[in-house]
Amino acid sequence: MIGGSVALAARRRAGAHVRGVDPDPAAAAVVDELCDLETALDGAQVAVVAPPLGVLGDVLDAVLAAAPEDCVVTDVGSAKRVAARDDERFVGGHPLAGSERAGVEHAREDLFDGAAWYLTPTPRTSGLLYERAHRFVAALGARPAAIDADLHDRLMATVSHLPHVLANVLVEQAAALGEPAVGPSFRDATRVAGANPALWADILLANRDAIAGQLDAAAARLAEVREALERADRATLERWQAEAAESREALLEAALHSGPTRELRLSVPNRPGVVAELTLGLSRAGINISDMSLTPAPDFTRGEVALWVREADYERALALVQDL
Repeated sequence: MIGGSVALAARRRAGAHVRGVDPDPAAAAVVDELCDLETALDGAQVAVVAPPLGVLGDVLDAVLAAAPEDCVVTDVGSAKRVAARDDERFVGGHPLAGSERAGVEHAREDLFDGAAWYLTPTPRTSGLLYERAHRFVAALGARPAAIDADLHDRLMATVSHLPHVLANVLVEQAAALGEPAVGPSFRDATRVAGANPALWADILLANRDAIAGQLDAAAARLAEVREALERADRATLERWQAEAAESREALLEAALHSGPTRELRLSVPNRPGVVAELTLGLSRAGINISDMSLTPAPDFTRGEVALWVREADYERALALVQDL
């Protein structure tokens, strides 16, 4: 579904000619050509790798071995450390979009509209190819954002993978009571329970260290709630509920925030990792890049980088890149 949606959006929005490689002949419906890997990559500018997470590494290696020298290779996996490759053409990627449905027949051109799309460049990633990946993702309708691979995996363990685990647990506990009537709170909290078992087994295993850490943290918090219940500590429970409501509102507000942007232009040396250093440095400071442009000098010793950030973040961004 994700790969098919990339294909549809790339064809209809980015004006791309899309070749696909897939064992399922139904994939022909979303691409211009369904062919073998070598044919697909001949002259390609962007390669998007979207197999099941359990075989992602092998497929990435095959694509990088066959891709042209100036082709950016990215993926859509929800665990980034297992995908990282030491190749200047590679930029890890993860769109925060999808549904419980699987299969190319559920692909949608508008799936990524307004969705965050994490990019995880490595110290070796080419600046020009990172820019291409950034622009490609934006052309699909998504909002590209740079992030460290390790931070990405901890974040996903918290906001995506742990909720799936807890949803499964809630369903198990309710089912153990027979077939009780359930309300909207239960339906909302368990919407993702049991989603695509094979896919989620891959995800949980690929990010098992980060998920285990978040399970430990959740267990500790649940133990604190249990202690408050045993003490009949109403004040603690009220404060906990109020803090959760306040934090949720702040998180949702931050996700929805937009505003005017301002251009930040600078000259940088042409060396491996300089663009990754800039984008990840800004990301760690909570500053997102809404757009970017790279212009190499004629002798390729330096380059001019233009970054667009929120106007409210401009002064912080300027000070940060000056320090870098």
